[in-house]
Amino acid sequence: MSAWVLPDHIADVLPSEARHIEELRRQLLDTARGYGYELVMPPLLEHLESLLSGTGEALDLQTFKLVDQLSGRSMGLRADTTPQVARIDAHLLNRRGVARLCYCGPVVHTRPDRPHATREPLQFGAEIYGHDGLEADTEVLRLALDCLRAAGVTNPVNVDLADARIVRALLAGVPTHAEAIARVHTALAAKDASGLRELTAGFPAASREGLLALVHLYGDAAVLEEAANVLPDTASMRQALADLKQLARRLDGARVSFDLADLRGYAYYSGMRFGIYTEGASDALVRGGRYNEVGAVFGRNRPAVGFSLDVRELVGVLPVRPLRAAIRAPWSDAPGLGEAIAALRSRGETVVCVLPGHESEIDEFHCDRELIAQGGQWKVQAI
Repeated sequence: MSAWVLPDHIADVLPSEARHIEELRRQLLDTARGYGYELVMPPLLEHLESLLSGTGEALDLQTFKLVDQLSGRSMGLRADTTPQVARIDAHLLNRRGVARLCYCGPVVHTRPDRPHATREPLQFGAEIYGHDGLEADTEVLRLALDCLRAAGVTNPVNVDLADARIVRALLAGVPTHAEAIARVHTALAAKDASGLRELTAGFPAASREGLLALVHLYGDAAVLEEAANVLPDTASMRQALADLKQLARRLDGARVSFDLADLRGYAYYSGMRFGIYTEGASDALVRGGRYNEVGAVFGRNRPAVGFSLDVRELVGVLPVRPLRAAIRAPWSDAPGLGEAIAALRSRGETVVCVLPGHESEIDEFHCDRELIAQGGQWKVQAI
């Protein structure tokens, strides 16, 4: 095999796309900063027990594992940044009040999570710690929508809402083991009614009927009214449905739908969860929700809600950005040329010096101006 061939689902990013990704990364971080979120930079790898504590099997299977040559301990390359940010909130910041944190960095997956996906996403995310009310849920949803707007997503987007408490309430008290519960979750996510019927054959009638009803509970706001009629009337169920209805009202101008059987993503979600979809994307551009229990393994179980997206995937659904305008300059030791170029660059201009013998080559940037000597001075003129 040739030395330049990369592993499957791993790819280089070439200049035009890399520029778009970097500009987008800055826009997303600036948008989060406008809401008061502070940037953190967790390490790409850390001890396995810290990286995977409390996250569930799905994240374990997605994590590359290796041995630390210094300590002999098992380490992992992060497949998701949320557990690391929970560790930072619990042990390094240890604030009493609200902490708003954001991040943007690569994660690595052992397998692509869907066809044609990269195994090295560039994950951007924002999270609020310390507030358990709908206010934090609403802020995170609004920030996610503003991030898509700032990125240049012009197609209509749809916010799809669910709540992990609904399935938990239906499974509460069901005498079965974790593996069976995982199969139930898989059947629900796939809307596999026949498979779910077999898996729940021995469940209590109320749980079985409620789980089977979830397969069909997706669509517009009428879904919540139907759910209130067909699902068990418990306090946790009423609260989950009421919260979803209230959140939908607060997302002014956004199209909202509901999928009460949606369990996609990692197992740490404990309440409201959402995906944001748009035309041209094969899956949700953004996923997030509430995960109040994610910090428990770090000794500080406090409320948390947030979202994440893959910047590289986001670039794929956006229009190609034009090349940045630049100024072409000669390569010369002529008096004053170096100072003129330095002055332009200090003002934020891109100045491309044409190396001798390469004057006829295609510009690396869109050079719409050039620096010329005129009357003993160096001046910029349009090409």
